[in-house]
Amino acid sequence: MAEIIQKDGTWVFDGDALRLTPGRDKNVSLFRKTLGELVVPLGALAGVSFEQGKKAGRLRLRLRDGADPLLHATGGRLTEPHDPYQLIVESDRYGVAEYFTDEVRNALLLDEVPADPVDQYLLPGPSVPLSFSAGDGTAGFDGEHVRLEWNWKTEDAKAAAGARSLPLTDITAVEWHPAAGLENGYLRFTVRNAPTKAPPKYDPNSVELWGFKKDPLMALVAAAVQARLPHPTAPVAASAPQDDVAQDHDALLRRLRELGELHRTGVLTDEEFTMAKQAVLKRM
Repeated sequence: MAEIIQKDGTWVFDGDALRLTPGRDKNVSLFRKTLGELVVPLGALAGVSFEQGKKAGRLRLRLRDGADPLLHATGGRLTEPHDPYQLIVESDRYGVAEYFTDEVRNALLLDEVPADPVDQYLLPGPSVPLSFSAGDGTAGFDGEHVRLEWNWKTEDAKAAAGARSLPLTDITAVEWHPAAGLENGYLRFTVRNAPTKAPPKYDPNSVELWGFKKDPLMALVAAAVQARLPHPTAPVAASAPQDDVAQDHDALLRRLRELGELHRTGVLTDEEFTMAKQAVLKRM
């Protein structure tokens, strides 16, 4: 067994898996503390590295593409303070970090773990239920439904429809983007047969994010939902049963009503409304 204990966290490798526990130091990000301990099976790893610095070094794990729903949902946009697969190492523990790196690398070689992508998630994603408030709303997920609720900072046209409850079966994709510079971020859910070009500020299936401390927590909601969606490499079903066709037709009718409301309240321009309506009618 190899172990390294730092203020930033503790990493333990038992030969089969790595246990990554965030530290309690004040410099450890709220995101990592909330995410909690991660258990990464050896088969999910593509590599490990250790980089030395003058005052501190950094251990890094590289996971195989498609192994972790968190990495898929965040698309490499988690910055260093929030990345759970990095560990800051103090200079007097460089020897321990190098030993730890060698142990993991040797295990990867002995087990002949390939570095190529996988076709199923090897990590379970964040536990549910969970709920976080940030930006212009609150997003919660209980494993079956996503619930979006709005606060006093939400645009009137978006808040007018009230809280949203999205069944997991209606969600086809989830995106999380952090705020960058003057551009706001968002958590967006793509709903089956309900395409939209509305910006997150007006999209009733999105939470707009402004770059504050709690914004990264929305990535946990995204990851929990992503873990329960079909894997990105899963084949698409060739046809749908008759019941699904009827449900899709009802969803399209609901979408037409939503588009009409967005157009009436000024969220969509005449041109945007016409294009969106034509897209829905074409699906029908």
